[in-house]
Amino acid sequence: MSADEGAAMESAHALTEAEIAEEQGPLPVLAVVGRPNVGKSTLVNRILGRREAVVEDVPGVTRDRVAYDAIWNGREFTVVDTGGWDPDAKGLAERIAAQAEVAVNAADAVLFVVDANVGITDTDELVVRVLRTSGKPIVLAANKVDDQRGEAEAAALWNLGLGEPRPVSGLHGRGSGDLLDAVLDALPEAPKEQLDAVSGPRRVAIVGKPNVGKSSLLNRLAGEERVVVDPVAGTTVDPVDELVELGGRTWRFVDTAGIRRRVKEASGHEYYASLRTRSAVERAEVALVLVDASQPMTEQDQRIISAAEEAGRALVVAFNKWDLTDEERRHYLEREIDRDLVRVQWAPRVNITARTGWHVDRLVPRLDEALAGWETRVPTGALNSFLGRLVAEHPHPVRGGKQARVLFGTQASTAPPNFVLFTSGPLEASYLRFVERRLREEFGFVGTPVRIQVRPRKRDKKR
Repeated sequence: MSADEGAAMESAHALTEAEIAEEQGPLPVLAVVGRPNVGKSTLVNRILGRREAVVEDVPGVTRDRVAYDAIWNGREFTVVDTGGWDPDAKGLAERIAAQAEVAVNAADAVLFVVDANVGITDTDELVVRVLRTSGKPIVLAANKVDDQRGEAEAAALWNLGLGEPRPVSGLHGRGSGDLLDAVLDALPEAPKEQLDAVSGPRRVAIVGKPNVGKSSLLNRLAGEERVVVDPVAGTTVDPVDELVELGGRTWRFVDTAGIRRRVKEASGHEYYASLRTRSAVERAEVALVLVDASQPMTEQDQRIISAAEEAGRALVVAFNKWDLTDEERRHYLEREIDRDLVRVQWAPRVNITARTGWHVDRLVPRLDEALAGWETRVPTGALNSFLGRLVAEHPHPVRGGKQARVLFGTQASTAPPNFVLFTSGPLEASYLRFVERRLREEFGFVGTPVRIQVRPRKRDKKR
């Protein structure tokens, strides 16, 4: 076969893959709606087959619209969990209801959840009126049906005029298979499950203490009211993903719940929200830590930064609410940075105002800088040449009449960079910090933690 024929075949193969991707299109979207505390998030977890949405036996835990990937019978679709929907709500509840309405408008089908034990309420009837105007296919789920008597009570939901109510127990799974079959019938043809992983947008987790402006930043980046923002701390509970076009590229930003002082001190849904936040950081590539520049840095800020570092994520520190800082505050902030962030001096910093969008565009160079350091690999030859010069100039201190020597080094992995040093004996922690500092001076590693493991040579017992 000639080179031209081979190139033509590769081009035809690529075209076929592109045509297939275009034919498949985006995943169909199912919006799960209903009034507060009817068990929407419990039902979403049942559909997903795993515990993703935060659940607690009080109304109003879910506040934003949160998307999850689901699979049933080999078909993929997206499930969007929403907060409790009350068309007559005011204040924070009104903004939660607005998020639910946006989810309905963006969905291909709607799963309307009603508490079969309570029956039809005035709020349910108001929601039905809004759903009918949307023109979307609607599947009616009669939730909390745990036995035969509950199925009889569910029959009363025919009066809503949405067709057959599907009895289901989100808690125990009763009837969930039949419900999912009805959901797939309502959704447009979904593409087959893709087994080959495809590298997607870079993942950035926005973390920080409560009320530092994380949701405001995501809304600014998304260009819409993607998540509920309220002066009350702890508004965000579930991590919220959003694809954002920034700097000519697509990024996946994740707004997370504010991390409390101690996870053990949190209770109820706050405890599970903290666990979800930590999980979101571990799944991300970069942790974008927001700090309130207008207030003195706290131990809580330092703990959050340390947690991101310990998770092995690339790290960028953004000082938000810069418009509220004056000259005096900025002077003290510089002193706080020198004192409190000495462990992460390598992390890029940027000053922004999420509310107005001031300098938000400067996030991209900092994120790129951190990702580049996170994925840096040092060739083994260059590393050992560096270690040889370092040990010759600054040998390890003599302890107990013995001096440990670095015999050989290699970089075991990236993301984050992980080095293994083979030595003649244990190395002191202070000397390891010195080696890390010199590694950064030599090879960069901006915006990333560096791991160094020591493997002392085993002594020959016979000798």
